[in-house]
Amino acid sequence: MKNNTSFLLLASLLFILSCSTKKQSTTLVTKPANQPNLIIIHTDEHSFRTLGCYRDLMSEQQANIWGKGNNVETPNIDRIADEGAITTSYYCASPVCTPSRASLVTGLYPQATGAPKNGLHLREDVPTFATILQAQGYATSYVGKWHLAGHDKYQFDIKHKAGFADNRYMMKGGHAPYFKIIDGKVKAINNKAYNKLSTSAKENTVYVTDFFTDKALEILERDKEKPFCMMLSIPDPHTPDVARPPYDKMFADMDVQAPETMLKSNPLWAVGSKNESTDFNADALRHYFGMVKCIDDNVGRILTFLEKNNLVENTIIVFTSDHGDMFFEHGRKNKGVPYEASAKIPFVIRYPNKIKAGKVIHTAYNNIDFTPTILSMMNVKSTNKFHGMDTSQDFLNEKMEIKDEDRITYFAKSGGWWVAAVTDRYKLILDKKEKPYLFDLEKDPDELINFYGDKDYAVVVKRLQTELFLQMKKYKEPGLKNNNSYLLE
Repeated sequence: MKNNTSFLLLASLLFILSCSTKKQSTTLVTKPANQPNLIIIHTDEHSFRTLGCYRDLMSEQQANIWGKGNNVETPNIDRIADEGAITTSYYCASPVCTPSRASLVTGLYPQATGAPKNGLHLREDVPTFATILQAQGYATSYVGKWHLAGHDKYQFDIKHKAGFADNRYMMKGGHAPYFKIIDGKVKAINNKAYNKLSTSAKENTVYVTDFFTDKALEILERDKEKPFCMMLSIPDPHTPDVARPPYDKMFADMDVQAPETMLKSNPLWAVGSKNESTDFNADALRHYFGMVKCIDDNVGRILTFLEKNNLVENTIIVFTSDHGDMFFEHGRKNKGVPYEASAKIPFVIRYPNKIKAGKVIHTAYNNIDFTPTILSMMNVKSTNKFHGMDTSQDFLNEKMEIKDEDRITYFAKSGGWWVAAVTDRYKLILDKKEKPYLFDLEKDPDELINFYGDKDYAVVVKRLQTELFLQMKKYKEPGLKNNNSYLLE
């Protein structure tokens, strides 16, 4: 009897241990550490033409709009594309800083975020991809320019973190090229003030791109043993177009030329302000190239960190921007117009073993697509409703090249001034004060010929226009007129 009791006790103990072991094994399999990490490197006012990976896909004329060979090499950003995917028709929801950033982080058009114009605040009740990832156990952080918390410059005390748990280095806004560090506090200074500093004083001064990359690397070092989501938002290559030494002299001897479209007449939606100079500024462009080169070198620092810490395979890294920079194409500077140089943004992504190296995607995307796409790519489920599409399968499938001329998306100038519907090939622009414009980006990449009244394009116009008004109504785009006219209120 005693032996039977002992046997039963031993059997029971072994059964309990067996159940415990199975439960522990299941827990290990589903640990958050097995989820992919995410790094987004986000620049400001960045022309896709300055990236080698984009120029490689262009005609010689389009790749050399500032003169043959007049550009900057970007091997580190190119490497992300070469080891992952590049998109050729990625647009921002609005080619202005605040609304574009709001759409990227929320997956919504600007009118639904509380921030459809520069200087407005992101609504606190609107979740971001960081909000969702933080709830999944990710260490979330944001470093750099935010511009979704008002017009204040060089302020870091942002109360609404938008899901970014570590936002110590989230800056409200501003584009001074240097930070002077005094007793641990940051003071922004311009190039003129920097040049007046003594050699010893300059030792306590840091170029903004370097500063934010330094802080990003510190946070990555801290979080590398856990699932992390980091957004590094570099304020360059935005005006005032100041590169630091030695980048300021790196392109000094380059004989850059004004683009051929500079002196062409423009539609009303592309006419600049009276205060905007139309004189070509070669030195500013040389500094712009210098800023891009500095950014690329700092991207290289991030890539090196991932390699040294064995984080390459399980980290998704994205390089993109909030909008482009005209840099005198069509006689314009900066952004705010529907031309490609303003509204189309760079977007390259690497996810080893998931995204085939060297993939090229020719499909019209919008940065409202980013949040639903990246969450799906990370196998994170969300009940949130997005305006953007989950396009993750375009990136994750086995095809080396994707071309979808049927996908139509739209972007707009805040307030309903103009709207633009785009596919990978066509762009329809409707404006309050100007006749409709249709560009065929394949036949006319300079966007000089209006094909709207051409009978051969009637089917294209009808398809774009019909879909545009459907989407404007669906997403409550300001300016929609409830009739069949192309005009906007």
